[in-house]
Amino acid sequence: MDRKTFLQSLAVVPLMSSLNSLAALSHASNSFAPSEKMPVLFLGHGSPMNAIEENEFVSGFRNVAKTLPKPNAILCVSAHWFTSGTKVTAMQMPATIHDFGAFPKELFAVQYPAKGSPELAKMTEEILKPIQVELDDKWGLDHGAWCVIKHLYPDANIPVIQLSIDYTKPAAYHFALAQQLQSLRHKGVLIIGSGNIIHNLGLVDFAHMHKDNYGFDWAIESRAKINQWLLDGNFEPIINYDKQGRAIALAVPSPDHYLPLIYVLGLKEKSESLSLFNDKLLAGSLSMTSVKIV
Repeated sequence: MDRKTFLQSLAVVPLMSSLNSLAALSHASNSFAPSEKMPVLFLGHGSPMNAIEENEFVSGFRNVAKTLPKPNAILCVSAHWFTSGTKVTAMQMPATIHDFGAFPKELFAVQYPAKGSPELAKMTEEILKPIQVELDDKWGLDHGAWCVIKHLYPDANIPVIQLSIDYTKPAAYHFALAQQLQSLRHKGVLIIGSGNIIHNLGLVDFAHMHKDNYGFDWAIESRAKINQWLLDGNFEPIINYDKQGRAIALAVPSPDHYLPLIYVLGLKEKSESLSLFNDKLLAGSLSMTSVKIV
């Protein structure tokens, strides 16, 4: 090969790479035909035991599922995938991760064999550019995802991917990032945030685990304020939660379980309505409050 031919061949390499990327995106887009706009959910997932117990919160998940169009796939933002940078699961068959301890063997035996969607993962990577998103083949479905999704779709017949939460970024960043995912809702993708708005495990009152709607004074105050902001569409104080005083500081001692709510709020459009369900306090320092946007 002469020098001129060699240099010409080098010029083709980035072009082919770009064409391959476009082809992959086109294939992904074709796999998700345009649909009516899907709702968005934030699910207060609570204890992993909700995966195998029968209670009012599990019933709440099942009831909300009856109101949803059947999705082509699910993208879940779980409190339990907290990473440096942003990742998205891209394997064909994500493992069921039992990322907890000290629970009955029956819980560890649960499997949720939903397929993944490499096509949706690639589409997510593309639409979030210029943010760098890593296609991940190691994580799977953590309990923040499968413990609640199994009640929405018990047959595990909807593909599921997870989008991680970059712990190096503030809430406002995650709110803006979520807005870039809006187009997925028009491709039959159900976006779910899974966490707990009030989540202070260090102050859980185990003696009153089964007392109905039981919360400490600061939890009652936090729930009332946040619920009112949610229903009023006043998201600024929710995003700036760390500036809202002692009660909310106790409610959100770390952002991992709170930030999935921020993703869901970032997807709400002005014309849409927001409603609450499973809106109860638990064990003094937790809330199961869940949100539906449609």
